[in-house]
Amino acid sequence: MYSTKAVVPGVFSQASHTSSLKKSGEGVKIAMIHNEKRIATGAHHINELMMQALVQHGAKVRNFFPRIQLTNTPIRMRGLSSILFFHSLLERKNEILRHHIIQGTTYTPLPFLSFNTPIVSHFGSTTSGFLTDTPRTSKLSPSERAIWRELCALHIIPEMELQTFQPLRDIADMEELVATQVTRCIATSEHVRTELVDMGVAPEKIAVIHNAIEDYWFKRDNTPPLTPPHLVFLGRLGGDVFTLKLKGLDRLIALYRLFPAIPKVTICMTANKKLKEWLHVAFPLHQLHANTRKDLIPNLLTNYYGSILFITSRYEGFSLSLVEGMSQGLVPISYAVGVAPEIIEDGVNGFIVSSIEEAQEKVAFLLAHPNERLAMAHAA
Repeated sequence: MYSTKAVVPGVFSQASHTSSLKKSGEGVKIAMIHNEKRIATGAHHINELMMQALVQHGAKVRNFFPRIQLTNTPIRMRGLSSILFFHSLLERKNEILRHHIIQGTTYTPLPFLSFNTPIVSHFGSTTSGFLTDTPRTSKLSPSERAIWRELCALHIIPEMELQTFQPLRDIADMEELVATQVTRCIATSEHVRTELVDMGVAPEKIAVIHNAIEDYWFKRDNTPPLTPPHLVFLGRLGGDVFTLKLKGLDRLIALYRLFPAIPKVTICMTANKKLKEWLHVAFPLHQLHANTRKDLIPNLLTNYYGSILFITSRYEGFSLSLVEGMSQGLVPISYAVGVAPEIIEDGVNGFIVSSIEEAQEKVAFLLAHPNERLAMAHAA
């Protein structure tokens, strides 16, 4: 059912993925395991696009949601609680096993490893990647640590470090177990593929299938409006110190402060109310759009064609924000995360950087050379 060949790199629209699926899906019944019914993150949107494409090609997809969550678990056991959450699906075992294929995300198909039904696990990222690429605060540079101390003093974060990493380690271990035992793994980038191989997954069991973005990202005027170049952040920031660090909040703050006279736009998703309140007033010439409905974001971004998109993350499995921003003619300056090394041609449609100093240099170049900036926007 699933080809082990990669989709052509650089093609990221919903329609292109739909046309690439084979008609051999006709009549196949797929049980798709989800975390929750609320569409809240990039993973939820990708699941929705996959389901639409499979149905269009004749597959019958039925969604299954775990219903029993352990409550009041100690912090150190929250990883185990999340893992056991999916074991509640065994109460619907007979329904699920009537399907030809079971599909889930990373460790979610765990309860069905001991049965004979083929399992596909979709890895948009890996928890081991989070842990490896997001250092402890004490290991950051002095300037980076100073920003986290500032955020702590403002009570935006209650602590400089998570109380325990045990939940993430438990999930990382379970992802490795599942990845090595399922029938096939889908990796959303070559980087995630490498991570899976490092876990011990046989390369022939892994298909690299890039994530898609919805077709509405491409429904805009051929001649977009030109505005003075802005610094733009697009993406999820999270709320706790680990996720904020993983998403590179300190890097964003540092770059914004380096260019006080340049207008800035932050389009982010976060549940941290104190962070939202602070971002509203923290920088001059700054607009904040927090938790905007996803299908409204293209209308916000289309006004900033030719502006500069800063991808701050320390780790991404794919980085939907990168592709979404590029689709609107933003010039990306990104760390080498997720799919960035596969689609950014350095100096042609964006830049890949390895430090805030290098990011500052590239921003300054783009601001000083409008013709080159607009040519790169078109290439993006």
